[in-house]
Order: sequence, then C-alpha cells, then structure tokens
Amino acid sequence: MKQTVYAISATMIIMPAVALANPTSIPYTGPVQTTTLSEVLDNTSLFSDQDIVLEGKLVKQISSDTFVFSDGVKEINVELDDDIRLNQAINADTHLRIYGEVEGHLNREPEIEVDNIQIL
Repeated sequence: MKQTVYAISATMIIMPAVALANPTSIPYTGPVQTTTLSEVLDNTSLFSDQDIVLEGKLVKQISSDTFVFSDGVKEINVELDDDIRLNQAINADTHLRIYGEVEGHLNREPEIEVDNIQIL
C-alpha cells in the first residue's frame, strides 16, 4: 500500500513538469504568422506587452541569458528564459524563429522575453 501511494505521488509531481517541459512540441510545419522588428519597435510603448514571433539570428551574446537579435534590418536585445533547451549548438549564422513577449521600458529600448526558440 505504501509503495502505491509513493508511486501515485511521484507520478502526480513529475507529470506536470514533463508536460510543461516543451509547451510547443506540436510538429507543425505549415505557415506561421511572423512580424518584423520595425513593426515591433514602431508599436511598442511602456505599457504595451505584445506576444510576437520573429525570424532572424542571435548575432551577439551580451550576458549568460541576453543576446542581440537581428531580423536582418534592425536589432533588439532578447532575454532567454532559463528553461529553453536546444538539441544542437547555434551560432551567429543560425537562422531562428523566436517566440516571446515584447517588454517596453521607460528609459531604454524595449526588449523581448523569449519563451521558445525554433531552429529553421
């Protein structure tokens, strides 16, 4: 009886973590609605939090979790969530799709909090 309770308890603790480990694990290969950095920067204010999808490259690392992202025209700082994991190494030439939220700031440029990265 004790082992059954332990097994059920462990399952109830572990399963939500496994389910949330990769929230966008759907193998969809069709078109995705993306935006450009110009559109993001033109429509960002201190109080506007926008969910966005961008395509481009991480062109420079600033700190352990902050990078400069470029869509080939403009650049913006992006901060990667701690739980982002990739199956392969990337570099400044790796074409990516990032999913995240634009965060406006009072005295500096907006930045993007990245929730997920897809290598294209």
